[in-house]
Amino acid sequence: MSHGNQDAFRLGFLTAVEDAERGFVGGLLVTNRYGRPLEFQCTAPVKPNRAQQILYGPTLRPFVLGELIGRTLVEKVGVKPHLVLIESDEVLDLRQHVSMVVAYLKKATGDAAELQFGKHTIAFHPDHAGDKAEIAKHARSISEEADLKEPFDRVREALTETLRVGMARPA
Repeated sequence: MSHGNQDAFRLGFLTAVEDAERGFVGGLLVTNRYGRPLEFQCTAPVKPNRAQQILYGPTLRPFVLGELIGRTLVEKVGVKPHLVLIESDEVLDLRQHVSMVVAYLKKATGDAAELQFGKHTIAFHPDHAGDKAEIAKHARSISEEADLKEPFDRVREALTETLRVGMARPA
């Protein structure tokens, strides 16, 4: 039984783990407003080569995590989230490449671009001024006690397990 848009509100938790040998593996967990999983997707490992490391310099990590991994996961996921949460502003440019709202968890500073969401403060890409208002409409559907960091732990654990199982397979 649906209670309007509140029950339909979906959150995406996007993060990655780095393996020294295999590179970055990203995951996107889509949940309902209660944190129950609706869909999980992960990428194959992405390992930049030495030339890419040199040429991209300090922009390599945001490029790999946002444009390569993040965009791939958002496009691939069947159950589309209304909000994709990330743990760091270094991936915030993902918003420039996807049609859905992207926000990152941060410490509250009182900035006008921030929004209290569950127990946490989230901030939005400065080039997408309407994102805060779009998500503010749904903020009450998320419990004030909701720990938005916990789903990231689940994603990292699933990715670590995926890497472990992948390493254990015979070549």
